[in-house]
Amino acid sequence: MAKILIVDDDPDIVEASSLFLQKAGHTIMAAYSRAEGMEAVDSFQPDLLILDVMMEQPDDGFTMAQDLRREGRNFPILMLTSVASASGLAFGKDAEMVPVDDFQSKPVEPADLVRKVADLLKCREG
Repeated sequence: MAKILIVDDDPDIVEASSLFLQKAGHTIMAAYSRAEGMEAVDSFQPDLLILDVMMEQPDDGFTMAQDLRREGRNFPILMLTSVASASGLAFGKDAEMVPVDDFQSKPVEPADLVRKVADLLKCREG
């Protein structure tokens, strides 16, 4: 199965996501900040990244995704966000500003997360 890196400052989200994805057969690594996440990308070499929008800074997730794409990293990125429900803001994929493959609102149902990850990995293979 796939190596998945979860970058989120909420330990509960990381723990729950890790549990369900490990149960689905994936190898998980967690990071709790943008800086930790960037280091983990280099050391873990993930097949897929699950990334929170807001961590230490409100735009950490967007900035990390932009940095990774500028570096030529092309693994799928699933962005988890509660921004839309908390602020009423809506945003979508944008190759430059929001270079991610899909969005998932928090809280996420375990089955939905496992399905989205499987879909993104399938698209990467195909």
